[in-house]
Amino acid sequence: MYYSCKGALRLLTGFFLVFFTQSINVQNLKGVVTDESLIPLENVGIFNQTTGQHSHTNLSGLFSLPVTQVNDSIYFSNLGFKTFILVVDENHLTDGINIPLQESSINLDQVVVLSKVDAMSRIVNVDVQRDPVKSSQEILRKVPGLLIGQHAGGGKAEQIFLRGFDVDHGTDVAISVDGMPVNMVSHAHGQGYADLHFVIPETIDNINFGKGPYYADKGNFNTAGFVDLRLKKNIDKSMVSYETGQFNTNRFVGLFTILETGKSNAYIASELYLTDGPFESPQNFNRINLLGRYHYKDIGKEELTLTASHFQSKWDASGQIPQRAIDQNIIGRFGAIDDTEGGQTSRTNVMVNHTAFLGSDQLLKTRAFISKYDFELFSNFTFFLEDPVNGDQIRQFEDRTVMGAETVFEQIDISVGTDDRLKYSGGFGFRNDNVDNISLAHTLNRKTVLEQYALGNVDETNIYSFVDAEYITGNWTFNPSVRLDYFKFDYENLLSATYDNKSESKTIVSPKLNTLYTLNRNWQLFLKTGIGFHSNDARVVTANEGRDILPKAYGVDVGTIVKPIDKLVLNATLWALYLDQEFVYVGDAGIVEPSGKTRRLGVELGARYQVWDWLYVYSDINYTYGRSTEENEEQDYIPLAPDFTAVGGISVTEIGNFSGALNYRYLGDRAANENNSITADGYFVTDFNIDYTYKNWTVGVIVENLLDTKWNETQFATESRLFNETASVEEIHFTPGTPFYFRGKISVQF
Repeated sequence: MYYSCKGALRLLTGFFLVFFTQSINVQNLKGVVTDESLIPLENVGIFNQTTGQHSHTNLSGLFSLPVTQVNDSIYFSNLGFKTFILVVDENHLTDGINIPLQESSINLDQVVVLSKVDAMSRIVNVDVQRDPVKSSQEILRKVPGLLIGQHAGGGKAEQIFLRGFDVDHGTDVAISVDGMPVNMVSHAHGQGYADLHFVIPETIDNINFGKGPYYADKGNFNTAGFVDLRLKKNIDKSMVSYETGQFNTNRFVGLFTILETGKSNAYIASELYLTDGPFESPQNFNRINLLGRYHYKDIGKEELTLTASHFQSKWDASGQIPQRAIDQNIIGRFGAIDDTEGGQTSRTNVMVNHTAFLGSDQLLKTRAFISKYDFELFSNFTFFLEDPVNGDQIRQFEDRTVMGAETVFEQIDISVGTDDRLKYSGGFGFRNDNVDNISLAHTLNRKTVLEQYALGNVDETNIYSFVDAEYITGNWTFNPSVRLDYFKFDYENLLSATYDNKSESKTIVSPKLNTLYTLNRNWQLFLKTGIGFHSNDARVVTANEGRDILPKAYGVDVGTIVKPIDKLVLNATLWALYLDQEFVYVGDAGIVEPSGKTRRLGVELGARYQVWDWLYVYSDINYTYGRSTEENEEQDYIPLAPDFTAVGGISVTEIGNFSGALNYRYLGDRAANENNSITADGYFVTDFNIDYTYKNWTVGVIVENLLDTKWNETQFATESRLFNETASVEEIHFTPGTPFYFRGKISVQF
């Protein structure tokens, strides 16, 4: 008995000694990651190949990686830098480390499939860096599966298609620039109207996006997804560029560094764009953009970015034309029924973004913005249907001031026990839109107001807060979050003989839960669930006494991102989205169209392959089955909702002094009305560009629609009447897509 107890005691003592030794050896690996100039790098992917633990650097380049011990292999990966592999020794665990990454050309070798809810946006940034955005129309198309269409002379916001939605101009996609919202609530032309033409393409650093309503910091309009453009905080070199081509097109761009010190830098950017377009009646389009940006960073203490910009645009348009007018030889394909359409718009922005470092693991982020926005648009969709003498031209106008602010506290890393970690953030903010003289009127030749259909003032306020947590245990990441939004809608009807002001309010709670499983640094599985919403126009809300103010969207995604070899990334997603109400104000006609509940089911597939260091190939395919759930089977189509889309391309870099790209986009045929008796034709369009660089000079060629495809950029099933007709006809009305469009470009850096 004595020897038995003595043996057990020795065994128990040995167990505790082994456990204690292991506990000493297993520690948090901490340090900072910089470039070769010792400038901290944000969002560097860090992965422990031995244990599967993963992390990423914060704004100061700092990181903490738990459960690390001697001889573990740690990968440090970031776009534009060579992947660095560290074999841990005792000094690393005791003293911390400083990892300087060496710059390298962009390729997929540098991608780590991080355990992040928006991991795809980091991978797609390879697309952006390999083939930079060349026009404002191309900005949104960098998001996989997102297509756009222009139908009003180039100055109007593009029509957006994503995940089986005809989003119109932004009703179901939340769009922002460095956190400043672009979507306009209760807009004169359409709910959620998002005009990105105030962004100069050359100032874009990267694009952050996510699909579905799974992101607590994104609120109104985040149903199909969100897009947040990130502008450059500084520029490497000043640059001047001139572009000229067909259709009397000229474009001037300048980026100039005006300040560069140890902690501060500033630059200004400008753009002038002129074109007549391919139409028989010239567009007379002009756009002017100005941007100034100041950036200050005191490493480990604070970061400040001040941005001011101004944009203005003016154009004429040929509008959407009926197919029968072409068939009867009344007009040509690029002709017009009413060539007095067009408009003008402007936007002036001031943004402040500030980050205070409260400690190595704590941040306080604050941003504020104010925008002055004007909009005037003349359209004629039905020609002589309502007024057979003067025609049906309408004028939409508004004068708007938007302001808002947001503060977010982030706790980067909290150790929970030995192995687990917790991150969380909480924020609150507000947005107010004050819209004066929002108007819908019947006009003649853009000069005479024949009848004022609607005129009023909108005051809309959104106050919100959210809490977002991220719990990491082993290979699992759990991301629960919740968002609370309060809306106040006011509309004053200025056409009433007496004072007529109506007000409604509503609160909505939007919970989300995302679950990620990281098998290794090259394979992620995910399940995303959440509730989002889009608000309705204040005029609709008050007119309907608060019914259907904030229709909910219920979403679920299940899928994977995998990197089977260093040079190949694949992604696949099955998803579903249910909307309580597709109920929006149709500004074109001044009416309300409730579309009822809808259901969309879809699959997304994507591949990115770095064939060689100089050759990059990518493709994304999307299929959606979308239907109304409250209509009979023969009447349940969602008009203009795309069911099959595909985008892709090939980019070439550093073949001697040459670089270039060949891209394609495909949109399949789709129902244009509820019973599918009218079809909107699909299209396949390719674009091409090539550059030759010598020292600091670059000469290039840009070709849109390389194969000169005959395609319709936007299409609608519309009932209209021509001047010589006695009865109306409902059929496809379309804006013809750009034909073969050649431009040359020359730029110099200094």
